[in-house]
Amino acid sequence: MEQVYAREVIIIRMMRMFPFTKINKPPGLEYLLSILMTAVFTVIFIPLRSESGQDHTVLSLLYLLPVVICSLLWGLWPGALAAVTSFLALNYFFVPPYYTLVVHRTQDLLVLIVFLGVSITIGQLVGRVSKSLAEATAREHEAIHLYELIMLLAGLQDEQEIISALAEQTLITLHAQRVDIVIEASNEVPARHVRLEDRSQINPEAEHAPMMIIPLQSMRGFMGEIKVWREDSKLGTSEERLLNTFASQGVLALERVRLSQAASRARLLEESDRFKSSLLSSVSHELRTPLATIKAAVTSLRSETVEWDSEGRKDLLAAVEEETDHLNQLVGNLLNMSRIEAGAMKPERSWNSLAEILSSALDRMKTKIEKHHVEIDVSSDLPLLPVDYFQIEQVFINLISNSVKYSPEGTTIRLHAFQTRRDMLQVRVSNQGPQVPQDDLERIFDKFHRVTAADKVTGAGLGLSICKGIVEAHGGHIWAENIELGFAFNFTLPLTWEGFSHDIKPELIDE
Repeated sequence: MEQVYAREVIIIRMMRMFPFTKINKPPGLEYLLSILMTAVFTVIFIPLRSESGQDHTVLSLLYLLPVVICSLLWGLWPGALAAVTSFLALNYFFVPPYYTLVVHRTQDLLVLIVFLGVSITIGQLVGRVSKSLAEATAREHEAIHLYELIMLLAGLQDEQEIISALAEQTLITLHAQRVDIVIEASNEVPARHVRLEDRSQINPEAEHAPMMIIPLQSMRGFMGEIKVWREDSKLGTSEERLLNTFASQGVLALERVRLSQAASRARLLEESDRFKSSLLSSVSHELRTPLATIKAAVTSLRSETVEWDSEGRKDLLAAVEEETDHLNQLVGNLLNMSRIEAGAMKPERSWNSLAEILSSALDRMKTKIEKHHVEIDVSSDLPLLPVDYFQIEQVFINLISNSVKYSPEGTTIRLHAFQTRRDMLQVRVSNQGPQVPQDDLERIFDKFHRVTAADKVTGAGLGLSICKGIVEAHGGHIWAENIELGFAFNFTLPLTWEGFSHDIKPELIDE
C-alpha cells in the first residue's frame, strides 16, 4: 500500500536576492519614456539657447545625455529612439531657422549628421554594455541561488527535507505563486508530496494549470516532477535553465540518500550473514566435542562386552555430567546473546551479596578450576548490590572460564572486589596468562573476536560479549587491561537502585 506524505507551507514573499518586486509593464513603455526623457532635456536646454544660434554645437554634446541614460535604463532600441528624437529636437529648437526642420547652412547639416551617427553609436555601445551587465548580474544571481541550494541539499539526509528545501528555493528564486513537487513511490520508497505557496500572490478563485512542469529524471527512470505556477505566462531562458539545474541537483540529492540507505541495508545484511556464519561455525564446532564425549560415554556404559566397576562407571558419568554442563553453558550463552541483541536483557534486580554470588559461581566451576590456584579477596562486609543474581553469576563464570582457558595450569586466578565510590563497586578478575596486544584490548568484548586462534582454544567467542551486555544492562562498565604479571578484567556495578542504596530501601520511604 502506498503511503503519501503531504505538507503545505505558507511563505509570505521572501525576496532575499531580489529586493524589488517585478512589475508588469505595458508594451512600448520604454519607448514612450525615451521620448519623454528627450522632451525633459529639451525643456532644460531651451533657456540656454542664444539668439545668434551659435550654441547648437555645445548642445549637441549635451543631447548625448538622454541617449546614454535611455540606453542604460531600457536597452538598445529605446536608446536608438532617444538618439533620433534628440536629433530632431536639436534641429527643430536649436538650429536656425528655429521651429522648422529645414537647415540652411552646410555646417549645421554636417553637425546634425555627425550628432545622429555619434548618438546612435554611443546608444548602441551603452546598450550592449548595459545588456552584458544585466546578463552578468543574472548569472551571478543564478550562481548564488544554485550555490545556496547545493549547500542546503548537501547537509540533508532525509528525502522529505530535500524535497521541501528544493520547493522553497524554487519558490523564492522564481517569485512563483505556488510550487508542487511530487515524488512517485518505488520499491520500498513511499510517495511524497510537498506544496509551497506565496499567499501574497495566490488568488483562490483563479485555479489554473501550472505554467511549467519539469520532470525529475534519474538514470534509473522517472522519479517525479516539479510544477510551477506564476503570474507571468512564460519563464525566461535563464529562469528555465536555472529550474532545470535545480531539478537535476534535487535528483542527485535524492539518489545520494537512496544509495546511502541501500548501502546501509546491504551492510546490515552483510553483517547479519557474517554473524550467522560465525555463529553456525562456532556452535557446530563447540557442539561436536561434548556430544562426541557424551555419545562415547553412554555407548560404553550400555556395552555388554565390558564389565565396568563402580569407579569406572563413576568416571564416565562424571564426564557425561561435565560435558552436559558445557552444553548447557553454550546454549545459555546463545540465549543470552540473542536477548542482548534484541535489547531484552532486563535484569531482575534484588539486593544480593557479591560474596555469595561469587561463591555460587565457584561451586559450579569447581571441576574447571581444580588445576589453578584461586585467591579470593571479596569481603562479606561489602554493601549489598541491586543486581540480578543469576546474571552476575554468569559474568563471574564467563570471566573465570576465560582466565582458565588462557592462563597456564598451576597459575593463580585472583578475584578482588572493592568500593571505588560511595555509589560504585569494582571487581577485578586477574590471571597470569599472556598479555594482549593493544588493538585486541579494544575489540576483546566483540562477538566472536578471539585473541588466540580458534583451533587452539575452545569456545564460541560469546562469553565476554555477554559479560559486557549484562554489566551495561546493570548500569556498569567493563574493560580489560594488561597488568604486570598477566592480564585482568575489571567491571563496575552501581550500589544504588533508582537513587536509593541498601541503607534506605525504596519501600521504607514515607510518601
